[in-house]
Amino acid sequence: MFDMWKAGSMAFELWSSSLSTIAMRQQMWQTQPFYSPSMMRENQRMVTEKMEASIEAGLVMQKAVLSAMGGHYAPWWITSQKTMKPYHRRSSANSRRLSR
Repeated sequence: MFDMWKAGSMAFELWSSSLSTIAMRQQMWQTQPFYSPSMMRENQRMVTEKMEASIEAGLVMQKAVLSAMGGHYAPWWITSQKTMKPYHRRSSANSRRLSR
């Protein structure tokens, strides 16, 4: 039961840190020109991090599917934690970094 709670709390933390990151980036886009070097770096970083996180999450899901095909089933709360981990780690780091 505790693992289910951890999956839910991780999802909530991911949601809240994503919202704060989106709000802070929107504020940056409204206050700085899009062609400034700092905005170009931030936009490039955002896209790169999203691509890396989606690749990592995709590999976790692929591993879970291949394991299930081999007869080794993982509970949904374990798989969801492993899948959310790349997004959660990056979103939390971005929220901390942008709030400075």
